[in-house]
Order: sequence, then structure tokens, then C-alpha cells
Amino acid sequence: MATKTLPVSLDALEALTQDHPTPFHLYDEVAIRRFARELLNTFDHASLPGYRNYFAVKALPNPEIMRILQEEGMGFDCSSYAELLLCEQVGAHKGTLPNGMPRIMFTSNNTPADDFRKAVELGAIVNLDDLTHVDYLRRELGEFPSLMCFRYNPGPLRTFGDSHDFIIGSPEEAKFGMTRGQLFEGYAALRDAGVTRFGLHTMVVSNERHTDALAETATMLFDLVEELTETLGIQFDFVNLGGGFGVAYRPEEPQLDIDCVAQKIARLRADRPALANVQVVTENGRRITGPYGYLVTRVRHTKDTYRKYLCVDACMANLMRPGMYDAYHHITVPGKPAEPTETYDVVGSLCENNDKFAVQRTLPVSG
Repeated sequence: MATKTLPVSLDALEALTQDHPTPFHLYDEVAIRRFARELLNTFDHASLPGYRNYFAVKALPNPEIMRILQEEGMGFDCSSYAELLLCEQVGAHKGTLPNGMPRIMFTSNNTPADDFRKAVELGAIVNLDDLTHVDYLRRELGEFPSLMCFRYNPGPLRTFGDSHDFIIGSPEEAKFGMTRGQLFEGYAALRDAGVTRFGLHTMVVSNERHTDALAETATMLFDLVEELTETLGIQFDFVNLGGGFGVAYRPEEPQLDIDCVAQKIARLRADRPALANVQVVTENGRRITGPYGYLVTRVRHTKDTYRKYLCVDACMANLMRPGMYDAYHHITVPGKPAEPTETYDVVGSLCENNDKFAVQRTLPVSG
């Protein structure tokens, strides 16, 4: 039975429960800071010194975590009004990132006018998801910010084979982003409206641990930026490769080789001299905090019917991924020997049959 170690002892966990009854989430600040620095240093050493990551706030909308990441030089990717308010609360709207870019990127879809207004008020980069939003923004705001971005959906122009993550699925079936033809029309409209600075964004992979897939995204956007620049006579400030840096959820799985990813992206940009001054950014959330977070829950009951169940005091409201996506999350039972074992379903108390953290999982015998 594969294992993962915890950053705290069983005694320390029990002490925490005196003030914080289970269930609760626990985050390893030291590990989060360490990885944040490693990520930036890796891209810096790969000759991408302006690289920055816009932490996807939806991955962990917690102001204390956001303050930690802001101290480590990250910006924030927002997709809702609530996330913009969190950015305002931690002061992300004040000043710029070390590469001179705004600290907030606003990437939404089906967006209300008030959300756009708030994003502009906070000085965020507005990343439009649809061509019709150009006229919508003009009508609602009266003018455009000087720096604007579009989200690209390559549709059938990007294929992934059998290994593509089903969470995002085929680009043709995704509700996000604009077609190639719409991009050219949209950038021309913004140019003619007086916008002078531009960015290009996509998000076509999720939890990807294959370096080639991430490099292919860079190739796709770099080529498109070259063509847009030449055809429309506009200049790009940045390319946002999206998120998708994967996490090894199972102890036996290898982690994504981020150094290899950075080296590949750096070589791809170096091969295109016209992109020498174009900043490369990402919007990873899961990889920044996911490996360093823990849901701490206690077994409340055991049940033995057609299966054996461990009934815990957490439910899918505390961690939705297993119920939504049948996603694997490792379970560690502190203070228990690895043997003997039993096969359990680990379940919460919601009146939903998919309120399960694990199905037929081998774990130390309870009791």
C-alpha cells in the first residue's frame, strides 16, 4: 500500500483539534513558499526572466494563502466578482508585478457588466472570452483599458489523443474562448478603438504531467502571436499559457518536470526573435497549493453491509473533486500501522450517493 507522509504528527493534529474541530483544511506554508520560489527561479534560469504565475484564485480562494503567494511574487487570476474582492482585500490592486505587469488578470465567461467594471477599477488585465464582449464592454464602460487580452479556443486545430484529460475535454466542446478567425476580428476592433497593448491567452490542458503537451501550447500561441503581429500591426506585451501544470495525486506517480517545461518554452521563444520582448506568464493554481494541502477528518462511524464503509465527519462540500470527477485523493491514516488492511468506501454524510472520498480503497483496519 503506497503511502504519503504528513508534515505534522498525530499528536500535533490532535492538539489542533482542540481549537479547530474536524473537519478542517491544513496547509503547509513552508512548502508552498518553497515551491513558489522554485517555480520562479526555474523559469528565470531558463532565460525567461520576466516569467510570472497568476495564481488561479478559484483553486483556493483563501486570503491568507493569497497573501503568502503575493509575498512570493505571484499575481492572481480571477474569474468572478468575489475573487476580485479577495484581491482587493489583500491589496493586489496596488502596484505591479516585478515584470511590470498588473497583479490581477480577469478571465471570465458570460460576464456581467459589474464584474468588468470592478476589474477595470482594480487595474486588472481584462481577458475577453467572446467576440461579442468587445461591443458589450464598449457600451457598458464607454472606453477600453489600454491593455486587453483575448482567450483563444483552437477547436479542431489542437488534438490531444487518448491521453487528454477529460476534465477539460475536447476544445470544440468547451464553452470557453474564441475561434482563430474571431481573434483576428477582435484584435482589429480593439486596435481601431485605440487599444495599444495586447495579450493572448488559452487554457486547453488540465492537470497535465506530459511536458510535450505544455510545450505544444506554447508553440501554438507563439506562432499565433507572430501572425497576429504581422497581419494587424499590433504589439503583444504577454502570452498567457494558461494553467494545467499537473499534480501527482498517487504516491507512485512522477511529478511534472517543471525544469524541462521551462527549458522547452524558453527554446521555443528564442527561436522566434520577434517575441524577444513578449512576457511569458501562466495561471497555475492546483500545482501551487494542491500538493501542500490536507483535509483533516475523523471517522465517525463504521458500517458493514454489502461493502465496508468508513463514515467520516467531512463531506463533498469540503472536497468536491472525488464526487464530481471520480478523482483520486490519497488518504493517510496517521498513527495506524500499514498492516493489517481492509477495503473500504470512505463516505460523508450528505444525502447524495456520490458523497464519497474513496471507493474500494485499501486502508489500515479501522478500530
